[in-house]
Amino acid sequence: MIALNCNNIGFSYGTDTIIKNISFSLQENDKAGLVGVNGAGKSTLFKIITGELHQEEGDLFISKDLVLGYLRQNAALNTENTLWEELLEVFDRLVSMEGTIKKIEKEISITTDQDKLDSLMKEYGKLTERFAYLGGFEYNSRIRGVLRGLGFLDSEFDSKVNILSGGQKTRLALAKVLLEEPDILLLDEPTNHLDIAAVEWLEDYLKSYKKCLLIISHDRYFLDSVTNRTIEIENKTSTFYNTNYSGYVKQKAINREIQEKHYLLQQKEIARQEAIIEQQRRFNREKNIIAAESRLKALDRMVRLDKPQEAPDKVRMKFNQAMTSGNDVLELDSVSKAYGNKKLFDNISFKIRKAERVFLLGPNGCGKSTLLKILAGRLAASSGKFNFGAKVDLGYYDQEMEDLNEDNTVLDEVWSVNQKLIQTEVRSALAAFLFSGEDVFKKISVLSGGEKSRVSMLKLIFSEANFIILDEPTNHLDINSREILEAALADYEGTMLIVSHDRYFIDKLATRIIDIGVKPPVDCIGNYTYFASHYKKNISVQNAASEANPISEAKQSRIATKEERSRIRKLEKQLADTEKEIASVERRLGDIDNEMVEAATDHMKLIELSEEKNSKERSLEELYAVWAEVTEQLENQQGG
Repeated sequence: MIALNCNNIGFSYGTDTIIKNISFSLQENDKAGLVGVNGAGKSTLFKIITGELHQEEGDLFISKDLVLGYLRQNAALNTENTLWEELLEVFDRLVSMEGTIKKIEKEISITTDQDKLDSLMKEYGKLTERFAYLGGFEYNSRIRGVLRGLGFLDSEFDSKVNILSGGQKTRLALAKVLLEEPDILLLDEPTNHLDIAAVEWLEDYLKSYKKCLLIISHDRYFLDSVTNRTIEIENKTSTFYNTNYSGYVKQKAINREIQEKHYLLQQKEIARQEAIIEQQRRFNREKNIIAAESRLKALDRMVRLDKPQEAPDKVRMKFNQAMTSGNDVLELDSVSKAYGNKKLFDNISFKIRKAERVFLLGPNGCGKSTLLKILAGRLAASSGKFNFGAKVDLGYYDQEMEDLNEDNTVLDEVWSVNQKLIQTEVRSALAAFLFSGEDVFKKISVLSGGEKSRVSMLKLIFSEANFIILDEPTNHLDINSREILEAALADYEGTMLIVSHDRYFIDKLATRIIDIGVKPPVDCIGNYTYFASHYKKNISVQNAASEANPISEAKQSRIATKEERSRIRKLEKQLADTEKEIASVERRLGDIDNEMVEAATDHMKLIELSEEKNSKERSLEELYAVWAEVTEQLENQQGG
C-alpha cells in the first residue's frame, strides 16, 4: 500500500526555482534515502511533505490515517522537563491507563461486595490486556534503551532539558521521534552528534523499523545499511532508484551511459534523415520533393530525446608533499592527559610509519581530538612523550580554525598557503568545496563555522606537508565533496593520522585503525569492515568480564550521579585555578615589559628578560588552551 506519493512537486522562492517535477512513491515498509548536493532542495521537500511549506505545483498524497513524524535539525523540546519526562510524554496514554489500573487494583483490595468485585475484575482484565497489547509493560525499558543507545548516561536521565548542549538536544529529539513510531518517519541528518557506537545502534533500530522511512543523510555507510530505495535530487528534479546508496551510484552511471548512447544514436539518425531531405530537395523533381516532405513530416513526428544533463565535473585535487619523510614518522610513549584528577586518556603508545593511513577511533569524550591537539603542539601532555621522525613536515586540520586570517577573503586565505598555484587551480578547488561565484570574495570573518572549516581543509590540501593530522575532516561536507576529498587523500603519498566518525570514509582509506576507547586499545591492520568484527570481539570479552561482577541499575545510577557532581566540582576548581594562573602570568608579562624598558642599555639583562618573556608567553598559550578545554567540558557537563 502506498504511504506517500509526490507527483510533479514544484516550489520556488520568488523567481528562484528550488525544485520541480519531483515524483516518487513510497510503500508502507519502504526505507528511502534522499540524496543530493547541499542546496539541492532536500530540506525544502521535507518541509512540503510535513506541511511547513505548500508546493506551488503538483500533488502530495499521504495515505489516510497514517501518522507522520519528522526529526528536524532544530527540534522543539520542553526545556522544563527532564530527559525522562520529555520521553515519557510519548506514552501519556499508557501512563494514564497505568494510573487507572492501579486505582482499580486498590478498589479490588478493599471491595467486599461480590457483584462489584466481579465487575471490577472484568474491567481490570480487559484494561490490563489492552495495556499489555499497547506495550504498557515495556515502555520504561524502551525509554531507557533508546536513551542509552543514543549515548546518554543513566545519571543524565533526570537532568533538565534546558542544560543540554545543542548536540544533546538533537539526540533527545531523535530519541523522542523514534519512540513515537510514526507510520512515516522523516529524518534529517539523524547521525549528526552521534559517535560510531550510537550510529550503529541507530542502524540496527531502523533496520527493524516496520514502517516507512525517508532519510536525508551524507553518511553513505548508514544509507547502505538502512535504506532499500534512493531518491536523488539533481538539477532541481528527482530520479528514483530501487536500491540503496551504493546500488544507486552504480545504476546512475549505467543510466547516464544508456541515455547518452540513445541520444547520440537519435542525433545521428536525425542528421542522416536531414542529409537525405537536403539531397532530395536539390534534385528538385516532383517525386523528390514529395519524398523530402514525407521524410520531414516523419522527423517532425519523432519524439526528440533531451540531451542528457552533463555530469558534474569531477574536480581532482592533489595533496602534494614538498619532501619525503623518513620511514619512522611518529612514536608515542605512554602519553597521558588529565585535567586535575580526571584522566581523559592514559598511557597511549603506538608508532606510525611512512605512508600509513591511521584512523583513531573511540566514543565521544575519550580524548581523540585532545590527543591530536597534543601532537600538533596546541596542548601539552600530562605525562609521556612523543617524537617525530626525520624530515617530517606536519600539517594539521582541526575545527577551531585558529590559523585563519579574519580580514582575508576566502580566495586570498586559501591562496596564501601556496603562492605557486595559479588562480584557476584555487578557484576549482574552492568550487568543489562549495565556494563559487562571488562567495570566493567573502571575508573570513563573515563565514559560518562550516564554511571556515572547509577553508581550513583547502589550506591543508595546498600546504605540501608530508604528515597530515585531520580531526573530523568530512564534517560540513556533502557527499560529492567527501568523494573529492577521499580521492585526493587516496592519491596522497604521505602519512595520515585521522579522527573520523564517517565509516564509509574510513573504509575507503584506512590501512590501520587504533581504538583508544577500550583498554587495552585495539590496534589492527585493515579497513573499517575488518576492524568492526575485531572490535566487537573485544567488546564481547569486556562485557563478559563486567557481567561476572554485576551492579544493580539503581546503584549504577547513584554512583554515576555522585561521580557527575564530583566531576563538575573538580572542573569548576580547575577553571578557577587556571584563571588565577593566567592572571598571574599576564601580570608578570606586564612587569617584564616595564623591566625591559628600564634595562634598555643592559644587553645581558635584556636577553634574560626576553627569554623569560618567551617562556611566559608559551605558558600563557598553554593555559588558555587548558582554560578553553575545561570550559568546554564544564559546559558539556552542565549542558552549556
